[in-house]
Amino acid sequence: MRSGFFRIKRIRALLDLAAAVLTKRRVAALGLVAALSALAPPSLAESWWEKMMKRQAPGEAKPAVPALPAQAGPGPVIPVAFPKVQKVTEYVELTGNAASVNTVSLIARVEGYLEKIHFLDGQIVKDGDLLFTIQQDQYKAQLTQAESQVKAQEAALFFAKTEANRYSALQKKGAAAQVVVDNWNYQAKKTEADLASAKAQVDIAKLNMDYTEVRAPFDGQMGKHLVDPGNTVGGAGQRTVLAEILQLDPIYVVANLSEQDVLRVKQNLGRPLTYAQLVNIPVDVALETGSDYPYHGTIQYVAPAIDPQTGTMLVRGILKNPNRTLLPGFFVRIRLPKGKVLPEALLVPDRALQADQGGRYLLVVNKDNIVEQRYVQLGELSGELRVITSGLNADDKVVVGDIWRANPGTRVTPKLVPLGEAENNPGSSGP
Repeated sequence: MRSGFFRIKRIRALLDLAAAVLTKRRVAALGLVAALSALAPPSLAESWWEKMMKRQAPGEAKPAVPALPAQAGPGPVIPVAFPKVQKVTEYVELTGNAASVNTVSLIARVEGYLEKIHFLDGQIVKDGDLLFTIQQDQYKAQLTQAESQVKAQEAALFFAKTEANRYSALQKKGAAAQVVVDNWNYQAKKTEADLASAKAQVDIAKLNMDYTEVRAPFDGQMGKHLVDPGNTVGGAGQRTVLAEILQLDPIYVVANLSEQDVLRVKQNLGRPLTYAQLVNIPVDVALETGSDYPYHGTIQYVAPAIDPQTGTMLVRGILKNPNRTLLPGFFVRIRLPKGKVLPEALLVPDRALQADQGGRYLLVVNKDNIVEQRYVQLGELSGELRVITSGLNADDKVVVGDIWRANPGTRVTPKLVPLGEAENNPGSSGP
């Protein structure tokens, strides 16, 4: 009994406090009074409820309980923009590699010891620059010997022709036999052949002399040297690689096109392309870390068949690389046209897109200024804008800023901004 008395006493004190608060803020205390009344005994709760509500005498109208004030107002100001309408070419994006147009192993083509290296490892060289010098003394001597043989054969030919002419004159006068004339004519012909052979030996000696100087076959970048000066190179049956040179300008980009993409491109084109048309197809290239495609070239080769092991077709492009930004082996992103153009494509800022388990979506403000969640299908990325292929209309107001404040189903005050302004405001999409 004593515990019940104290319990009623505590509840009475709480009800007194609620009555005082309700005098100033009736609406705020209404929920508290109802909760406390539920804890009190029915008779006590009834009496205090009547006291607080100041119930009128029988026959008088009861005062209405004030309703909770509705949250009025136009809602937060949210930047919106209409989709951009423009002509867009559809592309297929591939991941590939950069590759050198020419990679040459420099070989010692004559035997001798390596005298000198004329470049630094990794140096950029020009076509014809001297790179290595191999021992030249013996090849200079061989060239001199071959040139001497040419002079000897020229002298022998002159003598044989002179004698053949002399004996031909004597034979006409009956002073020489025909066999002598025939012998000198034979000697003259034989000497002509020996002279030609001697001249060929001179050419060979000159070639060997030229091979003692290893020069750059094209503009490129040197690798590291593989043989130090003083070592014997180019021995019989010995293939001595002195260094490697790579051509970096222009440069290849290589990727594999899936069978599905091949069929899609063929369907869009509707006809086979000639080689002249093929090499005019543009290729856009970007590094893996970049967001745009700053490098441009053309298709240089397309494999004639699908690789049955991978189900892909090799595609190779070529582009200028004057600053050697692309290096062989780099992973690159390659963009090829699909052969289809969208004349009136809808584009929105790519950062306005969000994702959940249902897919990618945009927030759109309808005619009643209520935010809606709109699932869309995505197309190509054009700079900072993304092509929307379905799920969006040209007159839809897309939320492009303060996205964190625009919850689906809430009322907002849309503020129409130019799409370019929305693109250049990187802080508008976060708190």
